[in-house]
Amino acid sequence: MASTARRDAPEPPDFGILKRLARDQLVYLLEQLPGRKDLFIEPDLMSPLDRIANVSVLKQHEVDKLYRVENRPAPSTSDQLCFLVRPRVRTMRYIADIVNADKMSGRNRKYKIIFSPQKFYACEMVLEEEGVFGDVTCDEWSFYLLPLDEDIISMELPEFFRDYFLEGDHRWINSVARALQLLNSLYGPFSRVYGIGRCAKMSYELWRDLEEESESDGQGRKPEIGNIFLMDRDVDYVTALCSQVVYEGLVDDTFRIKCGKWWEVTSSDKSIKVLLNAQDKIFSQIRNEHFSSVFGFLSQKSRNLQAQYDRRQGMDIKQMKNFVSQELKGLKQEHRLLSLHIGACESIMKKKTKQDFQEMIKVEHALLEGFDIRESTSFIEEHIDRQVSPIESLRLMCLLSITENGLIPKDYRSLKTQYLQSYGPEHLLTFHNLKRIGLLTEQAAGETLTAVESRVSKLVTDRAAGKITDAFNSLAKKSNFRAISKKLSLIPRVDGEYNLKTPRDMAYVFSGAYTPLSCKIIEQVLERRGWQGLEEAVRLLNGNEFAMADGAPEEGAGGDAQRVVVAVFLGGCTFSEIAALRFLGKERGRTGRCGRGGGTARPQRARSTRRCAAPRLPVHLPDHRRHQQRPRDGGHGRGQGVTPSRGRCGRARGCGAPRSAQ
Repeated sequence: MASTARRDAPEPPDFGILKRLARDQLVYLLEQLPGRKDLFIEPDLMSPLDRIANVSVLKQHEVDKLYRVENRPAPSTSDQLCFLVRPRVRTMRYIADIVNADKMSGRNRKYKIIFSPQKFYACEMVLEEEGVFGDVTCDEWSFYLLPLDEDIISMELPEFFRDYFLEGDHRWINSVARALQLLNSLYGPFSRVYGIGRCAKMSYELWRDLEEESESDGQGRKPEIGNIFLMDRDVDYVTALCSQVVYEGLVDDTFRIKCGKWWEVTSSDKSIKVLLNAQDKIFSQIRNEHFSSVFGFLSQKSRNLQAQYDRRQGMDIKQMKNFVSQELKGLKQEHRLLSLHIGACESIMKKKTKQDFQEMIKVEHALLEGFDIRESTSFIEEHIDRQVSPIESLRLMCLLSITENGLIPKDYRSLKTQYLQSYGPEHLLTFHNLKRIGLLTEQAAGETLTAVESRVSKLVTDRAAGKITDAFNSLAKKSNFRAISKKLSLIPRVDGEYNLKTPRDMAYVFSGAYTPLSCKIIEQVLERRGWQGLEEAVRLLNGNEFAMADGAPEEGAGGDAQRVVVAVFLGGCTFSEIAALRFLGKERGRTGRCGRGGGTARPQRARSTRRCAAPRLPVHLPDHRRHQQRPRDGGHGRGQGVTPSRGRCGRARGCGAPRSAQ
C-alpha cells in the first residue's frame, strides 16, 4: 500500500461551509416565491442539487413536485413554476414555450428562473425575443463550488472544457474568478498564487479586479489556505489520455462516478446510489492504490473480518450481548462495503479483459517512451479494424499524435480513413474538433519556421538554403512532449521492478512508466517557490505562467496554512492526478486540495473545470455517448488486472493485477 501521511501534515479546511452557504442561498431564493410550487431542474444540476439540498429539504420549503427540463410539454398543474437551470439558450426557449402556451390557453401562472451559477445577457435577450421577459422573474444561485470530499471541490460545469478550449468562449472565466473570490474570502487571504495557461492567467487577473472592487480585504483573518495553483487542462493533455490504473480511476471508468456517486446494480436488478468518499473506510484505504495492490488488501480485510465474526464462538451470554450491541452493527457495515468493492473489482476485471487492456497499456508506455512507434501504429489500426471501441481508438490516436507532435500525413490519412470506414462517416466532425483543439493533428514539416527560413535564404546560396530548410524541417518535427519529458524527467529510470505496493514517486499512478506532467509542474514550482529554473520547460509549454506573492511569509512563518495548497485544474482533471497529488502531499507534509473547473477529465471524456475528479474532450459521437465532450480515453482510469511486463528501460508495464478476483 502507498505510504501513510506524515504526522505533521496540516489539517484541511472545512469545505462543508461551501455546501451550507449554497443550501441557504437556494432556500432563500425558493422562499421568494411563497406558496406551493413545482420545480423544474436541468438534468446536469440534479446530482449537484442532491448533494446540497435533498428532496426533503425542498419539500420543507413548499416545493410540491420535481420535473426534469426535457424536450416535451410540461405536465405541471401548479400555479407557480420555478426553473433551476444553466444559462443556456435552448433552455430559455423551452421555458418560453411553456409561458407562451399558457398565454394561448388563457392560464395565469407565476414563473421564476434561477440561473446557476450566473445568468448571461444572451439568455435575457432570448426571453425578450420570445416575448416572455416581462412574465418571468430571474435570479442567480451563486453556486460556484461543490465539496465532493474532504480534499475535492468541483465547479461541476460540464460544458467548460468544450466552450473554452474548443469554441473559444470566455463566458465561464467570470465564474472561475468568482469561485476564487469565494475561496479567498472564506479561507484566505492566499499568500502565493501560481499558474500556467491563458485561461488561468485571465481568471487570476479578473479575480484580482474583483478583489479590488470588493470592500472587504480579509486582512486580520487567520488564513486556512496558503498557496493556490491554477493550471489549464491543455497544458497537459497526455496525462488525461493515459489509461488509469488506480482503483478510483478504474471505478469511474467502469461505473461513471458522478458528483462523488456511482450506481450499483443489485442482484434484484435495482440500481442504488453509492457515495464514494473518505467516510467509506475501505474505499479511503484503496482509492489511491494501484489496482494490483487492491486484491491483496481486500483479501486480508476479508480474513480479518471473518476472524472478528469467529470470536462469537465460545462467548457467554453477557459477552454475546456486548458483542451484538457494540460490534455487530459495525461488522455488518464493513461486510457490506467489502462485498461492494470486491464486486466492483470483479466488474472492472471483466470489462478490461475484453478490451485487450494489457496490450493497450504496453502501447501507451511505448508511445510515452518514444519506442516502437510503427508497432504501436499497427496496433491502433488493428484496434480500429476489430471495432473494439470507438472511444479507445480515438484516445490512442490522440496520444500518438501528441507524443509525436502530430501524425505524419500518410498515417493520419490512413488512420482517419480506417476509422470512418469502421464507425461511420458521421465521425468527420469528431476529427474536425480534435484537430481544432490540437489533440489529433497532421504534421506540417517546417510550417512554423518558414519566416526564419525565408530570411536565411536571402543571406546564403540556394544550395546552403536547401540544407538549412531540411534542418528546420527536422526541428519542426521534434515533439515538445519529448523535450518536456526529458527536461522534467517524466519517464523514471529504475533498476529492476518498480515497487507498486510501496511507491517512491508519483509515477506509480501509471505503473511506474510516467509521472503526470501536471503534477510534476506543481511539485517543481512549489519547491522553487516560483518558475525560476523552469524557463525552458515553460517555453515548451507555450508560456503564460505567473507567480504572485501578496506579503507571503517566509517558510515556516505562516503556520499550517502555508502548507495547504489548492490545485485548480481549469478544464477538469483525472483521478490519477488526484492520487498523485495526494501522494505528493503525504511525502512533503503538505495538504493538497483539488479544485476542478468543470469536472473530471476522463481518458474517455475530458471533463469540466473544478473537480478533481473531470473535462471532456470536444468530439462528436453519433451514438449514445454523443454528448460526451472528449474521447473516452485516459484520464480517469483504465486498468484491468494484468501482469506487469517489462519495457525497454526495465520498468514494469501494465497494471500488474491478478487475473481473477479471488
